[in-house]
Amino acid sequence: MTIGDDIGDDIGDKVVTRTVPSPVGPLLLVGDGRRLAGLFMTNQRHHPVIESPTEDREAYPDAVAQLGEWFAGARRDFDLVLAPQGSAFQQQVWNVLRLIPFGETMTYGEVAAKVGRPGSARAIGAAVGRNPIGIVVPCHRVVGAAGALTGYAGGLDRKKWLLDHEKAVGARTLF
Repeated sequence: MTIGDDIGDDIGDKVVTRTVPSPVGPLLLVGDGRRLAGLFMTNQRHHPVIESPTEDREAYPDAVAQLGEWFAGARRDFDLVLAPQGSAFQQQVWNVLRLIPFGETMTYGEVAAKVGRPGSARAIGAAVGRNPIGIVVPCHRVVGAAGALTGYAGGLDRKKWLLDHEKAVGARTLF
């Protein structure tokens, strides 16, 4: 996948990237410098090839601040301008993912029911796996039918870390 081709119509011709550290490794932020079209982990499946990006260490200040707060346990939801690119079905699935509460999980079957396609867990899994804005659009909160940790483009070790982080933060009271 080439981000420049996929998001060019929505964010313009200039693709801006910024890499930030995190407890799960470096995160690559992609978009127009303000609107986030992608958040990718090192060695993530479906990691984009970005043609002629502009690296800007000051880009996405809101995303960087909110990610820092989220990892510190001081934030449970994100309030960012997003510009994910995908099919209408993928967008529908990603919108459902944003509704999964912090510290909770939903099965692929439950997501399928929410988008009005019961029995299509495999299609849901493919759409979840293509989520371009990990963590912010919390695909890590989707689990197998019996609650098993299945499929995560960033790797199951990261999925486990993210879920454990939310569980630990959820046990504390935020003010």
